[in-house]
Amino acid sequence: MSDSRSLPRRDFVRIASGVSLGAGLGLRPGDLFASIDTPSEDAPNVVEVSLSIDRGGFNVDDRHSDAPMIGGSVPGPLLRLREGQDAVIHVTNNLDEVSSIHWHGLLLPFDQDGVPGFSFDGIPPGETFTYRFPVRQAGSYWYHSHSGTQEQEGMYAPIVIEPAGEDPVRYDRDYSIVLSDWTDEDPMTVLRNLKGNGAYYNYAKRTLPQFIGGLFDDAGKTVRDRTMWGEMRMDPTDIADVTGSTYTYLLNGTSPAANWTGLFKPGERVRLRFVNAAAMSFFDVKIPGLRLTVVQADGQDVEPVRVDEFRIGVAETYDVVVEPEAGEVYTIFAQSMDRSGFARGTLAETEGVEGDIPAIDPRPVRTMADMPGMEDHSGHDMDRMADDHDMSAMEMEMDHAAMGHSGDTMDLRRLTYEDLQALEPNPDTREPTRDVEIRLTGDMERYFWTLNGQKFSESDPIPLTVGERVRLRMTNETMMEHPMHLHGVFMELQNGAHPAFAPRKHTVIVPPNQTVEVHLTYEDSGPWAFHCHLLFHMMTGMFARFEVAPAMNADESVSP
Repeated sequence: MSDSRSLPRRDFVRIASGVSLGAGLGLRPGDLFASIDTPSEDAPNVVEVSLSIDRGGFNVDDRHSDAPMIGGSVPGPLLRLREGQDAVIHVTNNLDEVSSIHWHGLLLPFDQDGVPGFSFDGIPPGETFTYRFPVRQAGSYWYHSHSGTQEQEGMYAPIVIEPAGEDPVRYDRDYSIVLSDWTDEDPMTVLRNLKGNGAYYNYAKRTLPQFIGGLFDDAGKTVRDRTMWGEMRMDPTDIADVTGSTYTYLLNGTSPAANWTGLFKPGERVRLRFVNAAAMSFFDVKIPGLRLTVVQADGQDVEPVRVDEFRIGVAETYDVVVEPEAGEVYTIFAQSMDRSGFARGTLAETEGVEGDIPAIDPRPVRTMADMPGMEDHSGHDMDRMADDHDMSAMEMEMDHAAMGHSGDTMDLRRLTYEDLQALEPNPDTREPTRDVEIRLTGDMERYFWTLNGQKFSESDPIPLTVGERVRLRMTNETMMEHPMHLHGVFMELQNGAHPAFAPRKHTVIVPPNQTVEVHLTYEDSGPWAFHCHLLFHMMTGMFARFEVAPAMNADESVSP
């Protein structure tokens, strides 16, 4: 059952630019859409939208900044569409620099994907570009700039696409929950700082007093551990490249102090559509006192799974359903993966109340189990490595959590990729006939990131064909998690589920020193971007081009 307040069945809709922030984040569609016209006889199933890109004022607590933004707000306005419509979206760039909009996770022709250098040259200052594409799917997605550092600066917004038929998810009210990271620094200054010192923002490094204390506890272990990390020029506390030392973590554009609030009525089932629109930050999300029923991952319906917490990587989306109780106030708590800060909001029956803010969890520390060359991270091998390196129980627990395989540790049921299973069979269940191997590579000390040891400017396109069944294997040879995003297609994550029900994702986290396998079938030809969605990783070279040629004959078309 869809939300009773979802988009009315009008086929021709215009959204004026400058839609207010509040309207874009969970209020009635009537408040979101500035004007709703009657259906057009000439275009009975077309949604036409006008958006503007402007530079405007944005406040984070008592700090004021100017930011490029969509529709006059950060995040930009929620865009509601319906499966089966044709979208016509006019985007006017009022900045003094080239801009763009990428429709993240949407299946559309390559020339409408919005990636400068791939689908078009970008939108020049003062000009309007019109995107035209059929809406071929339903679910929760988002849109953002694919130009320079504009995404970090504030150009991102949620998309909700209503299904053409009945929604398999039953809910009474829904909110888009957009998580992001905000810095008052110029993003190029952040990148220069990282290029000068990859650990520039890591304020949680191990100290001399800790080393001396370790010598008293176990001198042999302490010296071996420090020696190994020193020889590799790495730091076990290096969990995130950019941290809360410069970032304020936002929920729907509001700081923890500002406290965004979503309202509910007793007895309602509330659907929360989480989007990680951060440039560089992973979040671990929980709502103390509420179990979360995960119903969708990256816009695709999954078998419902109940958890207490989930990790959301940069560019991923998760939909969860909660059932808040009368008289209760709940805190939506999204702590950064490195525990340097958090975003938070409130679910309540009335405005102006706040729930308790939980304590931040212990800071994770990487261990030798994360190092390249250790080929298996199963629990058994971690136990063996704990014996080899005198790894403490806390270190093992934190390492599991950092890799997203923490199971029921710390009395929490955390979502893992292994929990995800598609609700309906995938459209193509053939065995792959083509293998593509990609190594995720880089140098944290010099701060550049590559694929197969090559920056984008040095690499050749990866040739594929429409309808070709492909096995893509991504092997992470670095110490960082990489959320890998492939444009124009869903990747079917081989997570142990029946292959026909492998979850379909547009962004897949590849943990340190692990290989992740996905299967895919392109339906649309053209050049398609493939990159790490950590902005500064992408900008320094972790980017590739998939060149998909049209099918040569009927046998290469997608199986029905």
